[in-house]
Amino acid sequence: MAGHSKWANIQHRKGKQDKLRAKAFTKVGREIIVAAKLGGGDPEMNPRLRLAISKAKAVNMPNDRIKKAIDTGAGNSDQTNYEEVRYEGYGPGGVAIVVDALTDNRNRTFAEVRTAFTKHGGTLGETGSVGFMFDRVGMVLYPADKASADDMFEAAVEAGAENCESDAEFHNITTSQDDLAAVRDALEGKYGEAEKAELMWNPNTMSELDEDKARSVMGLVDALEDDDDVQTVTTNMEVDDAVMEKLMGEG
Repeated sequence: MAGHSKWANIQHRKGKQDKLRAKAFTKVGREIIVAAKLGGGDPEMNPRLRLAISKAKAVNMPNDRIKKAIDTGAGNSDQTNYEEVRYEGYGPGGVAIVVDALTDNRNRTFAEVRTAFTKHGGTLGETGSVGFMFDRVGMVLYPADKASADDMFEAAVEAGAENCESDAEFHNITTSQDDLAAVRDALEGKYGEAEKAELMWNPNTMSELDEDKARSVMGLVDALEDDDDVQTVTTNMEVDDAVMEKLMGEG
């Protein structure tokens, strides 16, 4: 748990959402469209849409763009049919990687993901090749100054969360995937809007890497995330804090 929490926080600090704002809007807009198509355009009746809207707000997506994406999906005016696809493989040093995508062309996305793995020293595997190393969970993230660690832990447990880990920067609350929306709603009722609330892959086995291998893995992750079809990339990489801070500085 701690290893993944650290990686999630590092990703947040790196500020990729600011660096790739246009791509972030494209990715989350696509997610909103799919959620609205599957469950309707009313966020109160559609937990997946609520989470997608929350993610859109986290990257400062304008309200008019959010509304347009909802209308597009709920009104079925978009003729593009997006499919959820998942790719699994190994990166440099044997680190496990899970890639989730929304695509209107499986062949294109597969080719682009495979190329990224190959160019950066990884190997794309079969479905299930590394999935057993991860658990599907919900994650709600709050800044540390929202509450004390004890208060946030108590509130999270009362809301139905499975765990809450706190450090100097964040409270990282984990839930079952089915309870994510309910836990987020309960916590937001007490502490306001969460920094993040989304489903994610939580590694149950970590892979320790040295600086060079970690740098190579981060290059692969960057290449994958640069693809508009790719929604999330998760690894089980674990490196020394000092090394990670150095790599973040290079980014």
